[in-house]
Amino acid sequence: MKTVIASDIHGSAYYCRLLLERVKAENADTLLLLGDTLYHGPRNDLPRDYAPKEVTAMLTGLSIPVFGVRGNCDAEIDQTVLGFPIMADYSLFIAGRHKIFVTHGHLCTPEEHPRLNPGDAFLFGHIHVPVCEERGGILILNPGSCSIPKESSPHSFMTYESGVFRWIDLESGEAYKEYRWEE
Repeated sequence: MKTVIASDIHGSAYYCRLLLERVKAENADTLLLLGDTLYHGPRNDLPRDYAPKEVTAMLTGLSIPVFGVRGNCDAEIDQTVLGFPIMADYSLFIAGRHKIFVTHGHLCTPEEHPRLNPGDAFLFGHIHVPVCEERGGILILNPGSCSIPKESSPHSFMTYESGVFRWIDLESGEAYKEYRWEE
């Protein structure tokens, strides 16, 4: 099963459209959104083609399951227009013998998170920068941002399939990083 993992669309119809083209090209079975889906937030400039209603229509029209967690720019009103849950602060997935703790990153952080065991993963968005590192035996992962990347990182997303995480440049479709995780 292949999962596309994306964060921080921030209401950009342009980058949401690109993401969904990549979801199709990757032949993904599920889409996991790590928050900040519709609103750009008070600290960010408007992203390219800011159109939350268009993003809503695109995401609710998907034929594959969509899962999400709440970002700091997401509100209860956003939940009323999206056809999938986004209000949970975190979720937990099992991958083989490992747990993947999924959150946006504004409440639980790589520095302060629920107890995870060595070999488990902490997957988050929020900082708009791709991350792949191990801290105390915990795999720390971030797909970067679809629409407002920071620190000269590309517009990006991740895939996860059979123990392999891949970071992909949203605009070119090229993978630029890969991590093999023993399931």
